[in-house]
Amino acid sequence: MTSYTRPPPTLHQRTQVDWKMAQPQSHTQTAPGRRGPTLVATNTVTTKDGLTVRARVDPTLSVADVVKQLCMNLKISGNPLLFALRDADGDELVTDDNLRKKIRDKAALKLVSAPLLEALETIEKLQLRDEKTLRFSLFNLQKYIKEEQFTNEFLQNDGLRELCEVITTVGGNTLAYALTSLSNLLDLPYGWESLSAEFIHKIVQILANPNNLVNVCRPATLILRKLVDADGSQAVGSGVPSSSAGFSAPPTATAPGTVYRFGFDVVYEQMKRERGLLEVVVGRLGGGESMMVLYSMTLLNSLLSHATPAHWIELTSTLERLNTSRAVIRLMSSHTIEDLTNSILDYQGNMVRVIYFKKTRRVLVSGHWGIDDGEYAEQGYGGDGEQEAMLDYIWSCAKLEVETSTMTPRYTNGQTGESSARSRGKSSVRDIIKWRKIGFESEDLRREFEGTGMLGLECLKHFVQADPSRFAQLVLEQNSRAPERRCPIAKASNEVVEILSEHWSIFAPGYSTSTTFQPFFLSFYRVHALALLFFLRMWSDSGAATTDFTRVASLVRSQVKVALRNETDRPWHEVEQEFLESDYRSVRDRQMKELELEDDLLNKVPVRNLRAKLYKESYEFIRQQRIQCLIQGAWFVNGIPLAPSPGLVQKRQSRPWRYMRLDRNLKYIHYCDSAVKFPVRSGLEDLSDKIDVSQIGEIAMNTCALPPNINVAAGPAQTVSDLPTVSLSASPLSFSLLSVRGGESLGDHVATDPSRWADWTDGLNMLRRDGGHVATPETAGFVNSLTEIGLKIKLLDLSGEKVDIPSSLGPGPPPADTNFFFSDL
Repeated sequence: MTSYTRPPPTLHQRTQVDWKMAQPQSHTQTAPGRRGPTLVATNTVTTKDGLTVRARVDPTLSVADVVKQLCMNLKISGNPLLFALRDADGDELVTDDNLRKKIRDKAALKLVSAPLLEALETIEKLQLRDEKTLRFSLFNLQKYIKEEQFTNEFLQNDGLRELCEVITTVGGNTLAYALTSLSNLLDLPYGWESLSAEFIHKIVQILANPNNLVNVCRPATLILRKLVDADGSQAVGSGVPSSSAGFSAPPTATAPGTVYRFGFDVVYEQMKRERGLLEVVVGRLGGGESMMVLYSMTLLNSLLSHATPAHWIELTSTLERLNTSRAVIRLMSSHTIEDLTNSILDYQGNMVRVIYFKKTRRVLVSGHWGIDDGEYAEQGYGGDGEQEAMLDYIWSCAKLEVETSTMTPRYTNGQTGESSARSRGKSSVRDIIKWRKIGFESEDLRREFEGTGMLGLECLKHFVQADPSRFAQLVLEQNSRAPERRCPIAKASNEVVEILSEHWSIFAPGYSTSTTFQPFFLSFYRVHALALLFFLRMWSDSGAATTDFTRVASLVRSQVKVALRNETDRPWHEVEQEFLESDYRSVRDRQMKELELEDDLLNKVPVRNLRAKLYKESYEFIRQQRIQCLIQGAWFVNGIPLAPSPGLVQKRQSRPWRYMRLDRNLKYIHYCDSAVKFPVRSGLEDLSDKIDVSQIGEIAMNTCALPPNINVAAGPAQTVSDLPTVSLSASPLSFSLLSVRGGESLGDHVATDPSRWADWTDGLNMLRRDGGHVATPETAGFVNSLTEIGLKIKLLDLSGEKVDIPSSLGPGPPPADTNFFFSDL
């Protein structure tokens, strides 16, 4: 039942309002015995003619029934299906889902045309192409396209085709409105599967033009990111991160007609047609417009997260050539918005994926590079032109000559002639000495880079490229020494790669637990060069011999921990000073003190590999634990978003408490708002509202303030207290759920304690499709603690029996015959 009362009329409306209210006022009487509405609240409703009435709306009615009664009582001609209600303040469409909230908040409403008519009128105006009309229609389309009723009618009447044609023909602010409308449409899981490759190329062209306005480039960047995300993997949401591989798997096959048919490959093919696109996107990371920087970061992260094997190497090489990591390092100290912090941490996680992929990418060399062509061709190992070019460059910079096997005893490093020959393979390479001159143990480069892969080769190449004359001098100096006193430069380079990988926990992609910025990690090659120079200096200062390689490596490992400590706050020049100026005696004394506290057993290769395995298991265990906390549910305070207007943020909330719980399908967060805490039953009966997890694009922290007069330590039945009002500032326990639709907030919350804040922020991050990143030191500490505890438990039996663990295992002799099989155990 909807009843009406007369509002206080303005002077110029008094006669007209009094006359119009006389008729509907007769409907305010309630039938005897009729039960009143559940909510007693009064809303104001304004008609198209400017008439404002006060209406008491029955919350049990549907919106269609409310509109029908309004039209009948106000004597409005026309079919009630052609009318709708909107919030007068935010122009939000009133639906059955939010009607109770509008009644409760006493929102001012207005009676307008139904989305059906608005969609038809918008399409008609798009077809006219009149500049002024078109701009106004597109401006309204930005918000209307978010409404399901409007969008369905818009799509059914070929509105998407008209919108795409407009985008290809207009410019300036009109183009910005059109692109924003399309970006909002792409948030829906249907309706835009007909976008063509040529249209995607048009978006790429718009984004690649450095002269376009910022408000044009922002939505164009979002459109490309959403198209990259729209691959087959999103259509089968399981909640499990896809980052368990070094790169994204090929898109899952999807049913015809779905919007999840685009993905990385489709977009990247169009990006390659505009050769300067990535240069422009990376260049915008240094711009002054913070939202443009944020959108550019999200696009780069999306490309790295979804890159497929066909284009992975090309993409990462291009981003490396453009010094993308250096631009991100500058953002670490200059960014001003909290959302960008999460994007930078996501980029760090993606770079862990890149480094791990390079480390596991095998070095495949052929012919004169050290591998028997016939033997490895049968196994599918062909030559790699890129790798051979790197090796050619390294050898040319060394300025050495190839020697024959007559000088083999000088390079056997204590091996017998027979074992040395066997280690160098079966081909003609056995008769030459080439790569051992720069510090490899054999001529078989595929085996030399088995542990570090392409990453080891690239690090050595960057070290040489930084100063070719220095490299030539170092090689000449080592070759002039006695064989047992030579420092194997190439072997030392690979050892430094292993040390740095262990320091930054590059055990597997998707398992990065860093909660802070790591600018030195993003400068991996530069740190490698410094550490390698330190290795060579320690070798010379200590007078080391070939048998002392492990001891010198331990010195380097100790120095890496010291030089790279407090990575977020330390300037680069201090890192250089630690590596270049530390003397051998002080480093050795410090290492001896460390050895008194540590067991050398933990630094052996098999133990380090065991730690890497346990690290992944611990991360997955904590991930499941965090998600279980979300399923269990918890109370939060509805935070106040920080705003420049003090009058806005000081408004007291009538329902300050919110209980949230994740459903067991990991698809929705169900919640309810309340004035007080109350015992919530298991299940979802008490939780009437919900948030779609797939619509959460980011978990932003330190984004809102605790409302005045709210005591987070209150008990279950505590109401809003009367604490003195204080100036609002961001709570360290606050976080916001940001939508994929342009970053608007789906909810602002303040946790009641640090543990709950860590459970939910990291749990929601781990729930993301790309695995997200660990945001709190508490979760990172749990992962590391579980890893160390598991490692010590695994080693109890070995240490108790005093079993010696070798640092490495050599290959055994080949089987005498083929009468064997590989066990599954």
